[in-house]
Amino acid sequence: MPGIKIFRMAALRGLGYNNSRGVKDMGQSVLIVNHDIMDKMKAFYIDFLTEKRPPGAVFRATPQDCSITGYRSGKVLFQGKRAEEEAQVWRKWSDDQPARSTKKPVNVEAHDYLPPNNISDLAIVGSDEVGTGDYFGPVVVVAAFVDRNLREKLEHLGIRDSKTLTDAKIKDIAVELSQIVPYSLLTLSNEKYNRLVSKGYTQTKIKAVLHNQALLNVIKKLADRGLAFDGCLVDQFTPPAQYFKAIADRPEKVPSPIYFKTKAESLHYAVASASVIARFAFLKAMDQLSEASGIILPKGAGTGVDQAASELIKVKGESYLSQVAKLHFANTEKAKKRLR
Repeated sequence: MPGIKIFRMAALRGLGYNNSRGVKDMGQSVLIVNHDIMDKMKAFYIDFLTEKRPPGAVFRATPQDCSITGYRSGKVLFQGKRAEEEAQVWRKWSDDQPARSTKKPVNVEAHDYLPPNNISDLAIVGSDEVGTGDYFGPVVVVAAFVDRNLREKLEHLGIRDSKTLTDAKIKDIAVELSQIVPYSLLTLSNEKYNRLVSKGYTQTKIKAVLHNQALLNVIKKLADRGLAFDGCLVDQFTPPAQYFKAIADRPEKVPSPIYFKTKAESLHYAVASASVIARFAFLKAMDQLSEASGIILPKGAGTGVDQAASELIKVKGESYLSQVAKLHFANTEKAKKRLR
């Protein structure tokens, strides 16, 4: 994904950053990202977000052995023993040249579940999700199947990652697309989402369970139709080991072979199709929730969301938020503060 530039570490002092946390073996790296990537980063680290963050920061997350702070200016500061490892995840999304930093680059995608080089030619069940970074609205996960024959039918539709398409374009092609590809759509309502979080589910676990179930649903459909597939491809949102750990207590099996890759929608039409169908379902759900709420519910998790949430509390009461929002997001407390 375009928009990332890397600064030399010597420039950090000029940016005013400092190592006040005292993390041992401190390494640090800085990326400059666009707003879309910043939102995706915040959603990716949602299980590790902290309320305390420095002035001008959009988010601060503290995964193991690392501190990640994203600023409104577009700068993202990675600090700690795993700073370069975490930064490398997002550097992979850039069209820029490999960056310089204080540590030797680590290939965080050097796992045993990378897709083969000929993945685009295979019959694949791919999965993607929408809504995990949005305060309002459900989490939607879709898995879709595309083989070589179906790929030829999809090429004229201009199918690609839903994040690169306008809402109007998605609405224009999603219905036709859903009539072409076998798919499974799972929508987790806000009320059920909040119940799961209150029971200790992390968003990573929620997504892993939904992805796995959607993949298995499509595989069953293929078996019923006598169709074969070569493997599953997940748009990677967590390392494979964490994915497997998240669903270890579930009765469902993990499909095999299964592959994980960031930007998987660029590798196969199956993931791109899943992305478009999921986005379409999310947009429909947001329209329905907006109509029921009596106000237009904005997407994302910015200041406009805080304002809408405070308006809902004022008109319908705080308990109403559980029906339309992800309560553990920081937006809930921000909305309450607006009313005070």
